[in-house]
Amino acid sequence: MKLSFFGADRCVTGSCHCVEVNDKKILIDCGLQQGRDELDNDELPFNPAEVDFVLITHAHIDHSGRVPLLVKQGFHGTILTTRLTAQLLEIMLQDSAHIQESDAMWLNRKGKRAGKEEIEPLYTIADAMKVKEYLVTCEYNQEIDLCEGVKVVFTDAGHLLGSASITLTMTEDGTTKTIVFSGDIGNQDQPVIRDPVLLKRADYVVMESTYGTREHEEVPSYTKDLAKVIDRTLGKGGNVIIPSFAVGRTQELLYFIREIKEQNLVKSVPNFPVYIDSPLAREATEIFAGDLTGYLDEEAIALVQGGINMFLFPNLMMTSTSEESKALNMDMTPKVIISASGMCDAGRIRHHLKHNLWRSECTICFVGFQAPGSLGARLLEGTKSVKLFGEEISVHADIIKFHGLSSHADLSGLLEWVQSYAPKPEHVFVVHGDAEVAPVFVQNLKDRGFDVHAPQYTEVYDLVSNQMISAGYTPERRKTVMMDKGSPAYQRLMNVGLLLQQTIEHNKGGTNKDLGKFADQIRALIEKWDR
Repeated sequence: MKLSFFGADRCVTGSCHCVEVNDKKILIDCGLQQGRDELDNDELPFNPAEVDFVLITHAHIDHSGRVPLLVKQGFHGTILTTRLTAQLLEIMLQDSAHIQESDAMWLNRKGKRAGKEEIEPLYTIADAMKVKEYLVTCEYNQEIDLCEGVKVVFTDAGHLLGSASITLTMTEDGTTKTIVFSGDIGNQDQPVIRDPVLLKRADYVVMESTYGTREHEEVPSYTKDLAKVIDRTLGKGGNVIIPSFAVGRTQELLYFIREIKEQNLVKSVPNFPVYIDSPLAREATEIFAGDLTGYLDEEAIALVQGGINMFLFPNLMMTSTSEESKALNMDMTPKVIISASGMCDAGRIRHHLKHNLWRSECTICFVGFQAPGSLGARLLEGTKSVKLFGEEISVHADIIKFHGLSSHADLSGLLEWVQSYAPKPEHVFVVHGDAEVAPVFVQNLKDRGFDVHAPQYTEVYDLVSNQMISAGYTPERRKTVMMDKGSPAYQRLMNVGLLLQQTIEHNKGGTNKDLGKFADQIRALIEKWDR
């Protein structure tokens, strides 16, 4: 009974963990690495053909974005998730594939002029469409017999419609252990979705720590504060540009803007136009307006029963084509544009930034987490100019972070979630936190009496004996990616080189005899390959 860590280890994105029990390999999430977390999305650190099951906590791309790659590289097992997550996955993975194809096409156009070999997209839309062939759905709190000796239950994590914490109860050779994978733990009192369920018992817990050192700022009213931003900007004749995740965050914004319009909170342009410039957001909004039985909070249920559409209001428009998107920047009418991607690293939002960042009357309003190294993070850090589509763009617009909007639990929420277990778990694994955050959160839990650590990439842990089998390592991420990566095989070699360095450091204090033997073996390899 083993647990391996293949992503989101001392970083925030790329969630991927694997449990091995009764000769079955069960993957929990298979996410895309983003921002400075990126190591090499092309390379999976395991053989996809050997994976029997994939359990998806929720549809966000940093938890699901490499599932099409998994299928492309030989996976033929079962993918299990909640009904709403399955619906969202279908549109989100195809959108991600479109971005992969578009990026590859753009790079190949440049590369061809430079005489470089063509590159392939990480996966195609056809690869993404194959995922649904392996999908099986369940509802919250439904006990699933996954395979011999393994039962699975999904419980509401309160992060996104359909998001879940996953409990595995495993029996092997007469020993039974329970492990919970938190997924992303939701914030309290979010519109539409319910608060995260607090679980009570587990032998092991793998939990996220995205905001493990921070508390969310108290906001008296999301609706009123957002209205002030809109009113001030439109009154100056500018646009409010909101980089937003197409699924979850965009619908949350529509919920607030509906309230703003109902309460007439924007005086400068009362019937201000709002554009959703994201085909994915449009499709996601249709899902949010569908059958949400078993997924809504009480306030949202009351609205639905009262015949109110939570996400529609006057002067809301959804663009479809790229031509419609481009036309928005030719129209000087003050407006709100909500567009993907939320971290500004892809999609139509980059065009809107190009046309609005240099305008002092405009506001760029961030409403979600910005991964370190992403364009969104750089703007929040105060960069004076950015390069978009080969053009240097000066930053004169107001850049603000709307702290009231977060779908992640803060420090207090994380502590409440993990302290609900009684008795305490045998061990807690802290993942999904930056290298600067995860160790601090680990110490916080240690001070509260938890047996806990933040695993490193490729670490393997024995769940029967409660001890580490193999130490992982912390790879050089963004630095390696920014260099000429070469072939996937060469990149793999670079990563193994980093692992070798970690192994050398791990053996500090060994006997002279052992260290000398180790050094001779390395030297022999060098002499063989230094040619």
